Amino acid sequence: EEVICDYDPESRGGNVSDGRKIRGTIHWVNADDSIDAEIRIYSNLFLKPEPEASDKDFVESINPDSLEIIENAKLERSLEDAKPGESFQFLRMGYFTPDLDSSSEKLIFNRSVALKDSFKAK
Repeated sequence: EEVICDYDPESRGGNVSDGRKIRGTIHWVNADDSIDAEIRIYSNLFLKPEPEASDKDFVESINPDSLEIIENAKLERSLEDAKPGESFQFLRMGYFTPDLDSSSEKLIFNRSVALKDSFKAK
């Protein structure tokens, strides 16, 4: 796929002298210099904040989408030597730490903290 865009250095930081409203900034990782990794994004395990409060078996409240795995994510090469226990902010996604099973052959990062919690009780 191809992305066509214009780079406007005047809009960096969201402030421009001509009054335009800058809605966002896109951050890029150069695919030619990147490394591949598996990204694991964990969400709420349960669909309800208090699954045991219902008359139903709590297993019925398990969120089938509580784990999202992104294969072949492109990361900056500086993360190649990341060690478990270290934390890194992936822009607009949250904080990630290398998985204990991560290796030089297969890098795996787990999201430890999301930047914004969108969970709402239904």
